[in-house]
Amino acid sequence: MAVSEGAKSISNQIDLILSANEIDMSNARGQGLDDAMLDRLYLDRTRVESIASSLQAISELPDPLGRVLSQWERPSGLKIRRVTTPLGVIGVIYESRPNVTADAGALCLMAGNATILRGGSESSYSSKAIFDCLLYGLQLANLPVSSIQMVPTQDREAVKYLLRMTEFVDVIVPRGGKGLVGLVQEEARVPVFAHLEGVVHIYVDKMADAKKALDVVLNAKTRRYGICGAAECLLLHQDISHELGVEIINSLSQQDVELRVSPEFSKINGIKLATDDDWGREYLAPIMAVKQVKDISEAIQHITMYSSSHTDCIITEDISAKDLFFSKIDSAIVMCNASTQFADGGEFGLGAEIGIATGKMHARGPVGVNQLTSFKYLVEGNGAVRD
Repeated sequence: MAVSEGAKSISNQIDLILSANEIDMSNARGQGLDDAMLDRLYLDRTRVESIASSLQAISELPDPLGRVLSQWERPSGLKIRRVTTPLGVIGVIYESRPNVTADAGALCLMAGNATILRGGSESSYSSKAIFDCLLYGLQLANLPVSSIQMVPTQDREAVKYLLRMTEFVDVIVPRGGKGLVGLVQEEARVPVFAHLEGVVHIYVDKMADAKKALDVVLNAKTRRYGICGAAECLLLHQDISHELGVEIINSLSQQDVELRVSPEFSKINGIKLATDDDWGREYLAPIMAVKQVKDISEAIQHITMYSSSHTDCIITEDISAKDLFFSKIDSAIVMCNASTQFADGGEFGLGAEIGIATGKMHARGPVGVNQLTSFKYLVEGNGAVRD
């Protein structure tokens, strides 16, 4: 009920939230934030309605708690069940996305957790307006308003203090750029679900369908530049690079994407040569690195070296190539013939997410309501004793 009422409150307070966002946007422009950060910060009526819809969808998710994950009996007579439980208290540290305030608070609450939110200073007015809607939902549901808290200061020392609260906080979820995640990983004494930057690759294989390749690459790069699922590096098999590859490059250029390319494409008008710094870089902008590779093995080697383990994709009609790519690429999300902008918990049918975890412990990929639970073993006997 609390999440559903929070969603209604956001819908009812759209004008107030947009006014708060205007203050944040004005301050952000004055501070010289780049276009990618401004896009993440910006709210309009459609985006706020989407936040409310996301919360309503979260409220309708099945209860993740008390689910029996597995059960069995032992010769000793013990009956054992592994059932889901809350994680406890979750600290969420994020930068310019005000929607994280809503999604994080709602998801953690649905999983039975308390939440401590610490948003970036650039989104403070927007986040506070959304946070107040969540508190209203808690009050209507007769739940403690302390179930969702917001750090009341923008002092960076407060972040360091939160990261060391091992007695009170069970896990930290950072949502932001490389600098933020690096700080959290370096300073935290509390376990961390790491959400690294999205250095996302697409490899177009020699057996790619031309239309699929063109459609997928254009969508993966240009639909939205400022999200972590946006493609940043394009790898082209040498057998198709000078026909299909050039067509893709020209199409990206027509969409005002700046291409930074390997020497094989240097003669194309208006193209920049890539430097070593362009590989493994998250642009979050209309910029894309492009490289020719001799085969799938070189593509896999390049991705292994430069990927952030977020999302990587192959375009091919060759099942054996797809299987090899799926086997060798160790990212949280590995795709074939689909835009990397589908790298999203909602698009996976998992509901909203706090982020995409790129580590390997506990949660990996979209961190939704089920990933915000733990488990315990319930063991029943009938006077059983051990020999």
